[in-house]
Amino acid sequence: MSTIGSFEGFQPVSLKQEGDDQPSETDQLSVEEGDPGKDPMPKQISRQPSVTKSTLYPNPYHRPYISRKYFVTRPGAIETAMEDLKGHIAKTSGEKIQGFWLLTEIDHWNNEKERILLVTDKNLLICKYDFIMLSCVQLQWIPLGAVYRICLGKFAFPGMSLDNQNQFYLCINSLLRSHVISSPQEMSNRRQGEGLRIYWGSPEQQSLLSRWNPWSTEVPYATFTEHPIRHTSEKFLEICKLSGFTSKLVPAIQNALKNPSGSERQKRLMVLTEPILIETYMGLMSFIGNRNKLGYSLARGSIGF
Repeated sequence: MSTIGSFEGFQPVSLKQEGDDQPSETDQLSVEEGDPGKDPMPKQISRQPSVTKSTLYPNPYHRPYISRKYFVTRPGAIETAMEDLKGHIAKTSGEKIQGFWLLTEIDHWNNEKERILLVTDKNLLICKYDFIMLSCVQLQWIPLGAVYRICLGKFAFPGMSLDNQNQFYLCINSLLRSHVISSPQEMSNRRQGEGLRIYWGSPEQQSLLSRWNPWSTEVPYATFTEHPIRHTSEKFLEICKLSGFTSKLVPAIQNALKNPSGSERQKRLMVLTEPILIETYMGLMSFIGNRNKLGYSLARGSIGF
């Protein structure tokens, strides 16, 4: 008798039942009938060509599960917004629209905001549009003749800003998300990519109250970057491209700076390539808001009991 933990008492058992020595129907297909005295020879089985068709998925321009949560991607949403703004401009100023763009505005507190931008012959329009209710909430008119500087470059933060400190946001991430963060990008609130900043006033003349007010509308500049859905379709790749917006904006400003005689005024447009400084030092509000995309018209899911 075998003891527990020993294999001495066990015998190998075959799972093949009696009568299984006979070839099955499948086995018989691979056996070629021959003379009784000869060994059976294996027969080659010809397979039918597959009638199925395989394609690579997902297509880089088709990411439905990412794009569907943004209401701007719903059928007819962006087209409705464009028609609304065209009608409003036709009634108010009658200016010719040179183009529409869907970009992300980054305010002076590093908060992301979904915006529609329009360039006309005389003005730059920054529109806050509600893609859920399909209505214009706020429209800011900036005369092109007032713009004197444009900066292109990567984003930067002050040296003492907590946006440059990984450990602080590692702790916040651990509290908000119940999993271990492995990538360095998740540990920091640093902003990736490049942006565009448009100046129509001097930042030095900005009051201290508006500088420290996250909801201030008296900031003399605007900062933009590309929208998160830019790669979801060819249509959005075109209207979310920052370089396309810049290529239309710069000539429009230069034309607005010319007087009717055709000569440029003493004021000239400066286009610089330099880091774009975002003067935030704490950044906790923008960290939570940007992680949850609070500045976008987004499907937040259902809440039930």
